[in-house]
Amino acid sequence: MDKHTLLKQYFGHSGFRPGQEPLTDALLSGRDALGVMPTGAGKSVCYQLPALLLPGLTLVISPLISLMKDQVAALAQAGIPAAYINSSLDLEEYREVCRRVRRGECKLLYVAPERLQAEGFRRLLGELPVSLVAVDEAHCVSQWGQDFRPSYLEIAELVRALPVRPPVGAFTATATAAVRQDIETLLELRDPLRITTGFDRPNLFFEVARPKDKEQWLSRFLAQRPEQTGIVYCATRKNVDAVTAALLAQGVPAARYHAGMEDGERRRSQEAFVYDQIRVMVATNAFGMGIDKSNVGFVVHYNMPKDLESYYQEAGRAGRDGSPARCVLLYAPGDVRTAKFLIANSQEAQEGDPDRLRRDLSRLDRMVGYCKTTGCLRAELLDYFGEIHGGRCGNCGNCAGDFTERDITVEAQKILSAVARVEKRYAHGLGAAAIIKLLRGSRDQRTLQLGLDQLPTYGALKGVDRDRIQRYMDVLMEEGCLRSDGEEYPVLRLAARAGDVLFRGKQVFFREQVSRTEPLPAKGGSAGRTARTASGQEDGGLLEALKALRSRLAQEAGVPAYMIFSNAALADMAALRPMNLEEFLQVSGVGKVKAERYGSAFLEAVRNWRAGVGE
Repeated sequence: MDKHTLLKQYFGHSGFRPGQEPLTDALLSGRDALGVMPTGAGKSVCYQLPALLLPGLTLVISPLISLMKDQVAALAQAGIPAAYINSSLDLEEYREVCRRVRRGECKLLYVAPERLQAEGFRRLLGELPVSLVAVDEAHCVSQWGQDFRPSYLEIAELVRALPVRPPVGAFTATATAAVRQDIETLLELRDPLRITTGFDRPNLFFEVARPKDKEQWLSRFLAQRPEQTGIVYCATRKNVDAVTAALLAQGVPAARYHAGMEDGERRRSQEAFVYDQIRVMVATNAFGMGIDKSNVGFVVHYNMPKDLESYYQEAGRAGRDGSPARCVLLYAPGDVRTAKFLIANSQEAQEGDPDRLRRDLSRLDRMVGYCKTTGCLRAELLDYFGEIHGGRCGNCGNCAGDFTERDITVEAQKILSAVARVEKRYAHGLGAAAIIKLLRGSRDQRTLQLGLDQLPTYGALKGVDRDRIQRYMDVLMEEGCLRSDGEEYPVLRLAARAGDVLFRGKQVFFREQVSRTEPLPAKGGSAGRTARTASGQEDGGLLEALKALRSRLAQEAGVPAYMIFSNAALADMAALRPMNLEEFLQVSGVGKVKAERYGSAFLEAVRNWRAGVGE
């Protein structure tokens, strides 16, 4: 059977997505491959399809137990025999998997990288014809990446030890140029085909908000989308607990997830989210890499992450099926202090790795730049990953929002004058918080002890909100008039262009977004019919009827609803309204196995809907 037939039969796609076919062909021909493709672009097909066509076993190295379970369950729904070996199996379950693999009953075997050094597993592999090794989340091999896993460094040695070296495919969604080079070197890829399809996710609407009260903002945001499922990321366990408690008190079905919880509670929270028993998962970055849930409608970052790689990976868990989704980062200056604290107290910092510490602080600066920019947010992300783009996307909070621009030259002169007088009086300098208190005429104890109330600029911006003054300072930093010195206790200094504003008539302008409770909707989504239906085209309730049927079938099968069909597939189904099996197979995401298993039930639902509306 050829690759195109199998693609439709098992995965329900009539054609390959960008990058999939050349990567598939490379692995089938015995050539190594490196695929960098955004979340939801179909990386797994690039090794799952070759696994069906190659004679032996495909070994898939995957970082998390939950990810393996999801992948194997999804493959079972598609009719593809697969298994996993990890610490969740008891001895008899492990032996049964080994027996199935030896009998050739599995085409794909998922393992954690930590398993690679186990003597029993090495013996098992020595008995098997391994036709392909696929490395998922391959960025974990690089210390430049945010998810470094030392066990990934064992992969190259395992491949060398196999009786015949199979082709190796490495796949990731987030990899800068340095990480991509590390992947090739540390996995010992041989003349790999390199495919980078781009990092852009057109269906995601990115936004940065600066609410005065994050809890109230989140409550409003969730109330505006009562049917959507999503993730709220927090920087600390304390914040996770507080936000979860607040949501539950408001009647929002939510659960929490962080490393300080017992394994059993974490597992129950994850299962409740995957099986749609709750709407909102509140979590630290400990949650998410292993989640293949396709119907996540939003990701809110309650706090700013430490770097853009982490942010893009976490935000990218929204809209995996191609449907429009919202990614909002709630920024506050205090988030920077929290991020610096987490970096300073990380394992690398404790081990005294100054190079890693400098890299982490540099990446934090880029993350802060994303939060403060008034330019295109998508362009900021794509610039970071080295991807050429067309400038403003028209589909992010900054591009689609309304902005006002006003002259703040007088305010800027007052700020710069205050910094100049502080520099003259205090050789060690003062931080932004102290200078803001000076400008606002604060009577707090430290301000008075330092004698700041004696300076001419004391109270020069009295009555101006402290956050607004901070944003004026951000503009002055971007203009090269101010700079921040020091890492642990940064102080403000005048920069080279300060004199232009103070003495030479340079004007300073502040561009500010007009506040609104709800951002403009995302334009993106799957192509053709799916995008039209998902974007809100009336279907007379058919889509909701299909979702209800999917939920019932999922409960009966004991699998997450999105494993039956994704939201995008149901939207396409509602647009097409198939009347027979041939038409049903034209729905995007419907393959032969799933059509045979579920076709009659969904066709009956469509026929009943047609009869009800008189079509």
